[in-house]
Amino acid sequence: MSSSPVSMYSASVPVFIHTLQNLAHILRKGEAHARDKAVTDEVMLQTRLIPDMLPLVRQVQIATDMVKNGSARLAAIDPPPFPDEETTFEALYERIERAIAFMRSLQPEQIDGSEERDIVLNFGKRVLEYKGQAYLFEFVLPNLFFHVTTAYAILRQAGAPLGKPDFQGVGAER
Repeated sequence: MSSSPVSMYSASVPVFIHTLQNLAHILRKGEAHARDKAVTDEVMLQTRLIPDMLPLVRQVQIATDMVKNGSARLAAIDPPPFPDEETTFEALYERIERAIAFMRSLQPEQIDGSEERDIVLNFGKRVLEYKGQAYLFEFVLPNLFFHVTTAYAILRQAGAPLGKPDFQGVGAER
């Protein structure tokens, strides 16, 4: 069996979309669990694993920002702005759908060939410089999976009936 190289587009956009769809799925299960236990959106979305970690709502906001900004940088276009103002599960689902719609608007030729594109991230005094491929594999994907995993862990710790298939999107009821 011969294998072909993986393109930057196929290593990013489809993975991003799949992961956000799984995030929406685990959020729905978490929301249903919260409703069953009479826990409000406000309380659930502010739940944290420990006091110095960001709450559930921020985990989802960062995950969606990571993929929309990441794919836009790889495509050398400006990402759409997403203000961080969600206060309900429904608003988080809408944010996820906006991010997915943006990524679906991108064409492979916009991202393929971005392996050597210069990507510079400014975080105040901290500046990170990457080439496109390193940016995808060393920054965007690890951050995406960190924040989605943390959202999963918050919901699981809160008692939501989640398992590995829910996170992976394999064999989970949809």
